[in-house]
Amino acid sequence: MIRLDTLSAAPGARKDRKRVGRGDGSHKGSYSGRGCKGQKSRSGYRMKPGFEGGQLPIVKRLPSKRGFTNIFKTEYSVVNLTDLAGFEAGSVITSEELVKAGIIKTTQKPVKVLGTGEVSRALTVKASKFSASAKSKIEAAGGKAEEVS
Repeated sequence: MIRLDTLSAAPGARKDRKRVGRGDGSHKGSYSGRGCKGQKSRSGYRMKPGFEGGQLPIVKRLPSKRGFTNIFKTEYSVVNLTDLAGFEAGSVITSEELVKAGIIKTTQKPVKVLGTGEVSRALTVKASKFSASAKSKIEAAGGKAEEVS
């Protein structure tokens, strides 16, 4: 049976703290492992992350390092209305059909239809998103713009 008063840490798990300033015999005397003079030898010293001793930091030297990248951004496969001109009237256009036609590369990304160009025939377009102009042009030609999740 295990009792709380018999528990102990594994050998080597607990380490004694470094006792500085206790004489030269301890090998951590006089300057206490801080070297001679300078900012780093003073008490209360704390260097800010990214500080390079007054030199212009790399984050400022390289413009590509500024700002941030949103890792949650949704990337769409973009399709313009001019790309839909090759489809026959009355056809249902899905992401699989667009890949077969070579308009988009993959079905992994959601498809967004933009309103560049004109639609002359009635098409049923199924996509994740539509721009307002694309939706109105498809519906004006007698087709349907269906949003699919």
